[in-house]
Parts: sequence; structure tokens; C-alpha cells
Amino acid sequence: MSVPRKLFSPFNVVSAALLAVSVLALQAVQRTPPTPEPPKLDLTERQTLKVKVYFTDPQVQALKPETRTVQVSRTNTRSVAQAAVDVWARGPFDKSFLGVVPAGTPAPKVYLRGQHYYVDLPEAYTKLRYGASGERMLLCTLTRTLLEQKGQDVTFLVSGQNVEALGRIDLTQPFAAGDCADQ
Repeated sequence: MSVPRKLFSPFNVVSAALLAVSVLALQAVQRTPPTPEPPKLDLTERQTLKVKVYFTDPQVQALKPETRTVQVSRTNTRSVAQAAVDVWARGPFDKSFLGVVPAGTPAPKVYLRGQHYYVDLPEAYTKLRYGASGERMLLCTLTRTLLEQKGQDVTFLVSGQNVEALGRIDLTQPFAAGDCADQ
């Protein structure tokens, strides 16, 4: 067998090809990756607004409004409504009013479609065991707080799902301001 024939045997050719591919792969992984673009910071100025938030009296018989100051980065209706509900969940400043949910309970998420609010209550709200008047006061304080901003009615969801009731209160129909006027 001649020397060139031994040099170019199939084994040697495949081995040389594998060596070339491995050298190229090594160079590719050792190459410094391109520097990513830093994110553009959008520092928006927060605006201070006054909103009316509803709580209840100690006997859970009447709605009691409290004017609160909220800061929002956008002054659209949904952002203001969410800020008002966040304040509602934290409870009143006035010690003669009662907060409707226990301290530390997460605030519901608020969505707006046209003139209709949708409030997504966290699962924790189904475990409050308030009785019919407490459940009604919970929903009415939220309804009046939201409809104070703008809107026609409020539909309540629980954990993103339509439910028929919260305790003893029917949730199949939206709440309007008139549904909570007698409180």
C-alpha cells in the first residue's frame, strides 16, 4: 500500500473532518456574545388624585365615604379605579369606620370594558364567612367605590371565573349604584 493511500484512508478522512468540526465548534462557544441593549427606563411621573372610597359603620348597616389621596402613573379610568380598590383593601383612616376585609387581604383586580367594571375577587374572599349582610356590604362598598369614578355597573368574578354566588349573595347579575343605595 502506498503512503498517500494510507494517508487518505476512510478512517483518517473522517477523523480529520471531525477534528475540523470540533475546532470550529470550540471557536463558536468561546466567542464573546454581543452586548445586549439595556432596557429603556420609562420613568413616568406619578400624579396625585383624590378618590372617594366607601367603608362601613361599626354596625355594618351603612356605607361611609372617605376621601383618600392616591398616586397613579396613568390617569385613565381603570388605573384610578384599581388605585381606589387598593386603598379600599387597606382599610379606612377614620377609626369610626370599619374596613370590609381583614388587614393583609389582597386587593381585587379591576378591569374595565366600556362602562362596565369587572372585579376579580381573590379566593380568600370566599372564606371570609361574613353572613349575608357582611357579604352584601363587601360587594356594595366595592361597587360604590368603583362607580364613584365612572361606570354603569360592576360584575364580580372569583379567581377569574364566573360564579353564581359569594356566600348568600347572588353574583349572576352585575351590581349597579341603585343596588347599594339602601345601605
